[in-house]
Amino acid sequence: MESTEAIKEYVTEKVESLTTFFEGIESADIDVGMKSHHHLKGNVHYAEFKLQIPGRPSLYVVKESDDLYKAIDKVRDHMKVELEKVKGKMNQIDREELRDIKGYDPS
Repeated sequence: MESTEAIKEYVTEKVESLTTFFEGIESADIDVGMKSHHHLKGNVHYAEFKLQIPGRPSLYVVKESDDLYKAIDKVRDHMKVELEKVKGKMNQIDREELRDIKGYDPS
């Protein structure tokens, strides 16, 4: 599948929008395309996002759809949920460390 300027701009826009949910994204590897031409029910497009964030393993999400733009949207939405989970875990760890420093005992 040939990459067009419109696809590149759309993917860039979607990846950059993820920074509103998690500011520390170090790098993003994106792969979009068509699985194969041998499907009986039309084309199957896919989108893969692999994000590297500090102090954590890479986040990797792949989605498929009959439309490339839908596949990109699905990956972005799923990656948003994953980033929010990571951010929540990081905030929980920060709160626990602050409690330990202050000597807070919940009992």
